[in-house]
Amino acid sequence: MSAVARSLFGRRARLRWIHLILGGALAMPYVLVGSVVIGPVIGSADVFGSLPLQLASFAVGLPLAAVTSLFPLTRPLESAAVRWLCGVDTDRLALGPARTRGEKGRTAAWFTLHLGFGGIIAGMSLALPPFAATLIVLPVLSGLLGSRLGLPEVFDHAWVLALAPVAGAVGLVALAGCAAGCGALLARWAPLLLGPTPRERLAAAEARAADLAVRNRLARELHDCVGHALSAVTLQASAARRVLDSDPEFVREALAAIEDTTRRTVGELDSVLGVLREGDAPGTAPAPTLAADLDGLLRRTRAGGQRVSATVDADPEALPPLLSREAYRIVQEGLSNALKHAGERAAVDVRIAVADGELEITVENPVTGPAPSRAGGGHGLRGIADRARLLGGTATAGPAVTAAGETAAPRPGSTSTAGPAAPRTWRLHARLPMKGPV
Repeated sequence: MSAVARSLFGRRARLRWIHLILGGALAMPYVLVGSVVIGPVIGSADVFGSLPLQLASFAVGLPLAAVTSLFPLTRPLESAAVRWLCGVDTDRLALGPARTRGEKGRTAAWFTLHLGFGGIIAGMSLALPPFAATLIVLPVLSGLLGSRLGLPEVFDHAWVLALAPVAGAVGLVALAGCAAGCGALLARWAPLLLGPTPRERLAAAEARAADLAVRNRLARELHDCVGHALSAVTLQASAARRVLDSDPEFVREALAAIEDTTRRTVGELDSVLGVLREGDAPGTAPAPTLAADLDGLLRRTRAGGQRVSATVDADPEALPPLLSREAYRIVQEGLSNALKHAGERAAVDVRIAVADGELEITVENPVTGPAPSRAGGGHGLRGIADRARLLGGTATAGPAVTAAGETAAPRPGSTSTAGPAAPRTWRLHARLPMKGPV
């Protein structure tokens, strides 16, 4: 019983009732225009004094409403009203103006239905409640005023007078039922008539995909540049603190590396965040590449005490700019992982070579304790895999040599291994086509 009451008088039903009343209000100008047409044709000066003439005026006005629905703002306004008052999800509605013939036809059909149902429910809402209220209080008024009410003869029967309040209550419930039914029908038809077409859905999906791609790219750039900088600066500051009194020259080199790292990272961060600041010009700092900053990246990493050996059997200057930039980020993330997991002064081996038309990047470092693992981590390795995939290449990360000395092939996307026989060497290996799909 409560479910029925909610469907008739609940908040959703009341909002849909308001939506219908708004449709009735919008229909009034068209009804007035229809009455101007019907009056001279019928030869009646009092069109609104006759219910049939009112309905005829209403029927003439609805086609006019369909024509005016071609106004560009009709569909956005109707979609907004349906979203707020009828409870239809935003993604099921088209928020832009109707452009094609089919879209305009569906908008015209919706507008006609909204005004048609709204005009009927609005008229019932104006006429039925006063009449029903009169029936409900009629026995009381009859007892107080008697014959002075001038009631029809049918009310002379006691049983008719006794049923009058019931009839009034039933009339109000019937009005609520009609409003709820019409509101439910309009809510059901709204996605069909106001919803996006396949072309619009495709355009929206492409826009969301483009936005997601930009967000993912920005997330990768922020993770790589800021994450590497923080790892490097932390290691450099820690090493400088330990030898502050015994090796001033090393401290000076570490502080210079910290200054260089933070200055470069601020420039990169400004360049990345410039994309997010709508209306602002993007940062002017160029994205780092192997050709521009590989030596600097290795030097800053070594300044923290890390022993990094690099073998470069490729000409960074000859690499395409996009490939050089993505390869730089892969090397940077490999060094960041080594800084986090290899331990202090551990040996890190970086190899960059060209083979079979592909740029091969390998970063190997020992692992002290369990293999790399952290709750919610692995974003850097996923970022490397994304970069390689976008260039048409592959990337693997995982154990290279087990504790027993046996070779274990890296697994794509692998981020952790645990147990007493944890691998002691971690290998990152990426293969990037020299001429990728990008």
